[in-house]
This record gives sequence, structure tokens and C-alpha cells, in this order.
Amino acid sequence: MRRVAIVGYAQTQHQFDMQKTREDMVFEVVKEALSHAGITRGEVDTVVTASTDFLDGRTISSVFLSMAVGAYLKDESKTEEDGTSAAWYAFMRILSGVHDVALVEAHTQGSTFNPHQVSFYTLDPLFDRQIGVLNDVSAAAIQARMYMSSYGVSEEEIAMVSVKNLSNAAKNPFAQRRMPDLTVEEVLGSKLYYHPIRELMMSPISDGACALVLASEEKAKEITDTPVWIEGVGVCQDFYLRDRNLLELDSLRKAAKDAYEMAGIRDPYAELDVFEVSEKFAHEELMIYEALGLCRRGKGKVLLERGATEKGGEIPVNPSGGALAADPVCATGLVRMVEAAKQIRGEAGEYQIPGVRRALAHGQFGMCAQKNWVFILGGEG
Repeated sequence: MRRVAIVGYAQTQHQFDMQKTREDMVFEVVKEALSHAGITRGEVDTVVTASTDFLDGRTISSVFLSMAVGAYLKDESKTEEDGTSAAWYAFMRILSGVHDVALVEAHTQGSTFNPHQVSFYTLDPLFDRQIGVLNDVSAAAIQARMYMSSYGVSEEEIAMVSVKNLSNAAKNPFAQRRMPDLTVEEVLGSKLYYHPIRELMMSPISDGACALVLASEEKAKEITDTPVWIEGVGVCQDFYLRDRNLLELDSLRKAAKDAYEMAGIRDPYAELDVFEVSEKFAHEELMIYEALGLCRRGKGKVLLERGATEKGGEIPVNPSGGALAADPVCATGLVRMVEAAKQIRGEAGEYQIPGVRRALAHGQFGMCAQKNWVFILGGEG
């Protein structure tokens, strides 16, 4: 099988109400990613983007961005999910042998159309929409309460995830929330939406974009001396909200299993150096630990309490700050890939983890992490 590598990347500074048009934002991040790779638009064979018409606030939204993303006279496609879906699609296109260099771009301007309102339209139109109780935040609250009650997890322990990630984000110049001195008390004192979900326990509404360049092995070695190889990929979508067990992230567990198998990983705790995961809500990170096989079910809080997932711990999780620090919805998972690649290449600046050789990047989409993508990245060979 052909090998595929990440050879260039870029992201915007994520923020609320960015004072740029969507076209300008996308053009600038794509231009920077190509520059980082040291190639021109003419060397790109295929372009895959990720956005949604709902979040963009217009139909066939990719049409208006084809010029900005550099897709003019190129093979071009769009996915309506997280950016990791676009990376997965581009990865397969290169594996097919039809293309050698792919540009992947994802974006969302949450200030244009509130993502929490958009989530309402993913619900069953005949029942759940009619009663008007569920949305992504209230569904997350139900999941959090189930998890806390089943495994004896306290609100303080959930808040500790926010403290860890938002403190990490203080060193990340691209993060929207940078809170170096955040305390558990401040998290628990932030605005309550649906118990136990508070403002600092959920990701912010963000404007932002991200882009990366993928290349086949032959091209990658021509482009850069430090390719980041995609060693394994897994993807899985779970059932509709009311038809699945919210107490565990089963689709993430299955996606991780496939990615580990493809990458030849038997013990992720011992074999991976850093984890960049898309925790839209603080409690999800504890569930993600378990789904990724880092601990037994219900024991995510143990890893957190003993500092294993801190920047200086055995398995650093979200040294960049994760989704709690910035969540430009469709770009969030792609940002995790960029952050993982930066760690492998030693380009993460003040939040660099020493000696990173292999990393995991995770993206999700849908209520309560319905669909998940897992990428295993490596820097050797």
C-alpha cells in the first residue's frame, strides 16, 4: 500500500466574530499551508474541503469558495462533516494512485450562524424537534449526568478537565480561550446551561479555518525532509441519539481499534506520545480516554487525578488546549491533526512535548460524539 504523509499545514487564530469574510479567511489559511509545504497551487492534484451549508448559512456553499481554496480547474470535493472526514477522503484518493498531492481545508464561522441552533436540525423531525427539548447541549448534559452517576464522577472532576485544557491553551497563540490561572471554582462558577454543563465545560463558538497538504511517499520525500506519516486511520458512525448507549463512545472505540490495527499498535498507552482529541464538552474527555483504550471503563478520572494526561504526564492529552479552547466546528478535528503533526515535527513552540515520535488525532461530528475519526501519525522513516 502507498504511504501518505502530511507535508504542510496552517490554521487561523481562532476567535469569535472574526473581522474577515469567509473567503478571505479560507484564502489566507490555504496560502499559508501551501507556503509551509513549499509548493504552489499548480502542484496540487485534488482539493477536499469540509463545511456545512447550515453553518455557512447558504446552499451549495463550497461553490463560493472554490477560488479561495485554490480549486479552480482542479479535481474538487466537499464533505459536510468534521475536517478529519475530508482528510480521510483525501488520504484514500492518494492511496488509489490517481492523485499524488491533496489539499485539505475545513472552516466554520460560528458567529455567522449559531452551531447550537444548527444542531437542532439533526434531530428526528417528527418527534424530537417537535417537543423542543433536545439540542447538542441538553443531550450532552444527559450524557454527562449518566456518566457521573454510573461511575461516581463529581462536577469538580469534570471541571478539572477544563482547567487542564484551558491552562494548556495559554501557551497556544491560535487558541480562542487562553486561561493560565483558571481554577476549578471559576469553572463551577461559570454560567449554567443544562446541569451539569457550564460555559467553561463546553467549547466556545468560534470562527476559524485550517488546511493541510497530503502527499504520496514519492512526492513527500521531494517536498520535505520531515514528513509526518499517516500510519493508521479508523472511522465509525453510531446510531441516532435515542437508539444508542450514551454511557460510552462506542463508535470512537471501534474507530480507534481499526486505526490501531492499521498502525500496528497494541498498547496505545505505551506506544503513543501525545493525544489531540476533540472534546466538545469536558466530560467527553474522560470518556475519550476510555474509548481509546487508555484505561478501563469509568476510570478516566483516575488518569486525570494522577496527572497522567497533563503536559508533563505519561500520556499528554490536548497540550494545545483542545476543542474547549477553540471549536470552529468543521475545522476542529483537522486542527487536532495539525497540532499532532506539529508535536511530531517539534514545531509546537511553548507547548511542545519533548521526544514525540507518534501521536493520535481525533475528530468527531454529531450529538454526543456520534461519528468519530482517529488518525495515528508518525514521524519516522
